[in-house]
Amino acid sequence: MEIASDKQASDIVLLDLRPLSAFTDFFVICSAESSRQISAIASALDEGLLGEGLALHHQEGADDSGWVLMDFGDLIVHIFSPEVRRRYDLETAWARAPRLVRLQ
Repeated sequence: MEIASDKQASDIVLLDLRPLSAFTDFFVICSAESSRQISAIASALDEGLLGEGLALHHQEGADDSGWVLMDFGDLIVHIFSPEVRRRYDLETAWARAPRLVRLQ
């Protein structure tokens, strides 16, 4: 989460999906104000998490679509534009997941 914060991601949330999901343990959901910022956050996460031993398994979406999903196995990161984040509203969809951290 610090990596995303360093690239000016906003409204960063860490959800614990372990009690609810078999496909991953955690979601990080954050917002970015532009496609350039989405790209910068995604690049920093790819590089930074690899340095912490988490390799990127799969990435979907594109910075200009307003949503990039990065699958690191036990951690899935969603980088949204504010509009797309409101549309998909993953926090409500996963409302039963404990919120471990929220950075505004």
